[in-house]
Amino acid sequence: MNKYAGFRMLIVDDNVNNLFTLRSLISQSMDCDVIEADSGQKAIDLATSDNKIDLIILDVQMPEMDGFQVASMLKIRKRTRDIPVIFLTAAFKADEFREKGYEIGAVDYLLKPIDDNLLINKISAYFRLIEKERQLNLELEQRVQERTEELEQITQYLQSILDNMGEALLVLDQEGRIASANPAACKMLGYSGTELRGLTIGDVFEEEEAEQASAFMGTWLEAVIRATEMKDIDARLIASDGRRVPIRFSKSVIHDGDGKISDIICIAKDMTGFQRLDSGDD
Repeated sequence: MNKYAGFRMLIVDDNVNNLFTLRSLISQSMDCDVIEADSGQKAIDLATSDNKIDLIILDVQMPEMDGFQVASMLKIRKRTRDIPVIFLTAAFKADEFREKGYEIGAVDYLLKPIDDNLLINKISAYFRLIEKERQLNLELEQRVQERTEELEQITQYLQSILDNMGEALLVLDQEGRIASANPAACKMLGYSGTELRGLTIGDVFEEEEAEQASAFMGTWLEAVIRATEMKDIDARLIASDGRRVPIRFSKSVIHDGDGKISDIICIAKDMTGFQRLDSGDD
C-alpha cells in the first residue's frame, strides 16, 4: 500500500481515543504520514515547526484553545496559512459552527461520529488537488527555467555580436551620458569601458571644439528625443592619445513599457579611411 505515500497529515483532537480512531481509519486506506496533537497549542507548535504538513484535520471543540482559535492563528502565519484545514465537529453543532469555520478559512467539515468512507474520500480528494497543484507548479518552474535558459542564450548571442562588430556602439541615457560601450568603441577612443561610462559624447571632443560639440550634442539629442529625421551625423572625436577620429553617427532609440525613450543607441563608424580617399591623397 503506497497510495499517497509522502503526504503528511496533522490530526488534532483532545480525545486520545478519537485520535486513535482517526489514525486507524486513515492507515487502513492510505500510506501517508500521520502526526498527532492532543491540544491546540501542540497543533500550532507542530504546524509551525514542520515544513511538510499537507493537510490538517482539526477538532472544533477543545479546552483552553478551540479549533477556531487554532485555525485563526495558523491562517495569519506565512508558513501555515495555505495548509487546508478540515474541521471535525459533532453533528448537533454543525449548523452553528459551519459559517464561522468557513469565514476563518476551513476548506471542509467532517461530522462526528465519523463516516469511514466519507473521511477517506475527502482526504483523498484534497491530496489529489494538492498533487495536481504541485505538478502544475513543477511544470511552471520547468517552463520558467527553460525560458530563462533561452533568454540567456539569446543574450549571450547578442552580446557576442556586439563584442565582435566592427562599428563602435555606445548606449546613452536621456541626458547623453554613456551607459555602456562595446569593444570597438573602446578601441577607437582608447578608453576602457569603465573610463567611458558616465562621460558624455561632448567629453571626448577636444577643448577648442567644446562649443561646437555642445551645439552638436544639443541638436543631435533633441533630434533623437523627438525622433525626428536625423539619421547620420558627421563629427570628430578625440581619442585618449589625442588622435582625431572622424566618425559618422547613426542613432536609434529604445522605449520603455510606457512608450518613453529609455536609452539612445549610437553606432559610430570610423571615417578615417574614407576621408583619405575623398581628399585625393596618393
